[in-house]
Amino acid sequence: MSDAINKCSAQETAACCCVDVGTVMDNTDCTASYSQLFPNQRDAEQTLAALTKKARDVESDPCDISSSIKPVDGGVQLVADFTFACQAETLIFQLGLR
Repeated sequence: MSDAINKCSAQETAACCCVDVGTVMDNTDCTASYSQLFPNQRDAEQTLAALTKKARDVESDPCDISSSIKPVDGGVQLVADFTFACQAETLIFQLGLR
């Protein structure tokens, strides 16, 4: 048991190595990024629409969505960034994609 206590950092509780949520979620990472290759423009646009709906379902304040769909070898590349008002919303959005 003493090994577990020694492995805990200063912000963890020595009894169980639990971490304070404020240490993990400090609102510094509020952007979820998505990138995928699609065979055609239509598939990329449909995926972007579905992702946008998921983001709108999660947001408390408007989510800032920036995206691009560009032709590349073998299809089109969708790249999108979803910036939420807080890190918790970002995490909920990312978990909803699994």
